[in-house]
Amino acid sequence: MTGSTTVTPMVHADNVWKSFGHLDVLKGISLDVLPGEVVCLLGSSGSGKTTFLRCINHLERISGGEILVDGQRIGYREQKGTLVELPERETARRRAETAMVFQQFNLFPHRTVLENLVEAPILVKREPRAEATQRALGMLARVGLSDKAGAYPNQLSGGQQQRVAIARALTMRPKLMLFDEPTSALDPELVGEVLEVMRDLARGGMTMVVVTHEMSFARDVADRVVVMDDGVIVESGPPEQVFHHPEHARTRAFLAKVG
Repeated sequence: MTGSTTVTPMVHADNVWKSFGHLDVLKGISLDVLPGEVVCLLGSSGSGKTTFLRCINHLERISGGEILVDGQRIGYREQKGTLVELPERETARRRAETAMVFQQFNLFPHRTVLENLVEAPILVKREPRAEATQRALGMLARVGLSDKAGAYPNQLSGGQQQRVAIARALTMRPKLMLFDEPTSALDPELVGEVLEVMRDLARGGMTMVVVTHEMSFARDVADRVVVMDDGVIVESGPPEQVFHHPEHARTRAFLAKVG
């Protein structure tokens, strides 16, 4: 999608660095994601994609630079020209508008599907149980799992569990959804059902940043493809351009490996 430069980016990353000890994992990442845009992050393992995704919602603290989500810092506030880390409760409140779906489903095994969905809205957003339950049932319907509300996670296939994880994220009414290789733990025959739910979210205008190895999804659904290598962005552009007319040698090498 295209947008006016006056639109506030949903994600604004400016010269972001992340180091683990002496190892620089992110080396000056700058990226804007506009509201309603779907951006797919591609690159070889170890290129920094997941680390960058985790920095967006402050699951990892950045070592330098700045990240704003819808114009706000998630984990910090500015005080007299310096950044002060927010208390965890305040960080959690701000993070609630940014949903993340992981490789592993992270469902509570001892709770039903419906119980998994309503916990965060009740505890984090202090919503009445009846309201949270009604919306949770609506989200289960959206991902095609209305009949699984009373089931436990171990009674579901991997694809169904990941669709529950997406529904759980949606119950928080996020402005932004982050996906960290959401199909990598699934058997091949289950991948399609999860990608279809994500396609539906994209059609509905959800802002999404997706780390994925599913090249067909990136080609078909992304507004923009960003290729990372060794902690930097080496190429960014529409899927047609990046896949068929890559400009950088490292992009060409990556695409040759993944086919």
